[in-house]
Amino acid sequence: MKKKLLTISVASTLGLGILAAGNPINIASANSKIDQLNEQRKNIHEKQSEINSKLDEQGEKLNEVKNEQVNVDKEIKRIDQAVGDTETKIREKELQIKEAEANIETLEQEIKVLETRIANRNELLKDRARTIQENGRVTYFDVLLGAKTFSDFIDRLGAVAAFVEADQNILKEHNADKAELESKQKEVQDTLSKLQKLKQDLEEMKKSLAAQKAEKEKVMASLKQEEEHMHDEMVELEEEKAILAAQKKAMQKAIELEKKRVAEEKRRAEEAAKKASSGGGTAVTAPPVSSGVWTRPAAAGYLSSGFGNRSLGDHKGVDIAASGIVPIYAAADGVVIRSYYSTSYGNAVFISHSINGQIYTTVYAHMRNREVSEGQVVSKGQQIGLMGNTGRSYGQHLHFELHRGEWNLSKTNAINPVGIVPL
Repeated sequence: MKKKLLTISVASTLGLGILAAGNPINIASANSKIDQLNEQRKNIHEKQSEINSKLDEQGEKLNEVKNEQVNVDKEIKRIDQAVGDTETKIREKELQIKEAEANIETLEQEIKVLETRIANRNELLKDRARTIQENGRVTYFDVLLGAKTFSDFIDRLGAVAAFVEADQNILKEHNADKAELESKQKEVQDTLSKLQKLKQDLEEMKKSLAAQKAEKEKVMASLKQEEEHMHDEMVELEEEKAILAAQKKAMQKAIELEKKRVAEEKRRAEEAAKKASSGGGTAVTAPPVSSGVWTRPAAAGYLSSGFGNRSLGDHKGVDIAASGIVPIYAAADGVVIRSYYSTSYGNAVFISHSINGQIYTTVYAHMRNREVSEGQVVSKGQQIGLMGNTGRSYGQHLHFELHRGEWNLSKTNAINPVGIVPL
């Protein structure tokens, strides 16, 4: 049973033809294919080094972006502080404006008093003018000359002096009140204008700071988006790194199995040669093994989306859709290099195949479940899961990819499976 399983495993991994017993040409061909597998393993190793370099480079870029974020964050905090200080100044100026407005109200009351006094004096002056007009043009000199006696003259002189002084005082007070009125009005207007201008300047400064903050936040959002993009790229690179490691491991297993197979074939050939030389019978050929021919990956369904460009972007595989419980099969003999859940692929299985010395990788995505594990040798037509709708999927279907060579992040090895794999 173990020998049969070994034979199937070797054939399923390598997809090689039958080596006739004692045929040195077939053994040489197998050794050549081992060399090819070693070369492909070397290529995978080189790609791993390339991925590691990209990861290091991406890590450095990510650190640069994070440093930029720190600087931008400091600048935003500085602007926030400046905005806060400006808002504090604006509130202070608003209080000063309120105080000024209160002072203006007081000044306006004082102005009203002044205006009333000035109005009253105007009336007094008008009354004096009317009295003079009604009594004729009598001058202070006429009043003095009208004295009957010297005593009357002295009395009249005192009265005239009092009138003159009163008139002079009225005029002085009147002019002083008018000057004070003009001064207070100007003071009110100047104070209010200055405060309003200062408030306007502060408001403009606040707008400018808000614009700067908005610009910095825009830069920060862009940096965070760039960081997310870099994280996504690093996740994808790590995923590719893991797949390459699994491919390398599968390749090593394939080489070991092929070496065992060649040794077993050589041993059988030697035994057959001994039997033939001793007249023990005819040579016995090895039983037939899988030729590595492809089989349909889904038990049922129709091709719902082909390979290549479509409205949702470049489709690097084909979709097979069906309803109900639909088994998914390994399209050819091979080794499982990845069995995992992906946010995009959902439940996915990657299988590496070596067919006639050429490495192929098949991908089975959006499955309901996975029935194989990494490193497991599978045979063509072996069930590996059920069709599903996991990951970024719209309706139950199998997303199937075929790559000539190793799977990589940019899927440069993807080929159209139509015409190669029965669908």
